[in-house]
Amino acid sequence: MAGEKVHLTGEKETLLLTLYGKALESRLPDSLLRDHFAAEAVRNIDYDFSRLKVDDNLGVGLAIRAKTLDVRVQDFLARNPDAIVLHLGCGLDTRIFRVDPPQGVDWFDVDYPEVIELRRKLYPSRDYYHLVASSVIQPDWLAEVPRNRPAMVVAEGLTPYLPANEGPRLFARLVAHLASGELMFDAYSRFGLKLLRFNPSFKATGAKVYWNIEDPHDLELAVPKLRFIEDISAYKPEHAARMGWFAKLFIRLWIHIPALRKVGRLLRYRF
Repeated sequence: MAGEKVHLTGEKETLLLTLYGKALESRLPDSLLRDHFAAEAVRNIDYDFSRLKVDDNLGVGLAIRAKTLDVRVQDFLARNPDAIVLHLGCGLDTRIFRVDPPQGVDWFDVDYPEVIELRRKLYPSRDYYHLVASSVIQPDWLAEVPRNRPAMVVAEGLTPYLPANEGPRLFARLVAHLASGELMFDAYSRFGLKLLRFNPSFKATGAKVYWNIEDPHDLELAVPKLRFIEDISAYKPEHAARMGWFAKLFIRLWIHIPALRKVGRLLRYRF
């Protein structure tokens, strides 16, 4: 059977980059993700993934980021069994299947209509799982989301593509609508965005990036209901063992040079 044809460009095409990286990592014998849904999706898509120049190092890096987010989501759900999860700019990520939330947790995957249509073709439906076809910066989609339950909001590979003025507006709308919860996302410094623009895999998509965050506390000023609680480094020493020699060298530098630690990291807030 022929695979699903995709015609995505710019920031939308980057979802194929992250999907393929996670699928590659899941083939490794010591895989963190064991993301069989991602691997199956790659097989069912009619697309030349080789043009994205994704290697094992990038795949491992993407898996580390995804696993860190997965664990925080699982921890939040263990503390809040009546919670909802909002996955913003979900792309083709299979977090709901990796986390496998308990029955009763309403999970919302939000992305552009053409992305949601592709998800419907590639992945099975399940109870309490909601697909929301909308740009995340459009305010109307929030009307579908309950207001009276604790919420875990996750955005992976989203914030750099948002206009600098739209990111805080999005988060302000979320915390105004939701009763309480946590917000977690990956953020980049100005230098991090420059490095991202030179990444061969990223350049292959033609995507543009805009929003950088230098100081996590700046977002508290822009969105007063947010309280910064955690800054998680993208890499730890033990991660280097799973990568090639150049990546190992970069991680050692990353750990010891403050400017590099800010290049890309995960930020966590409470509201």
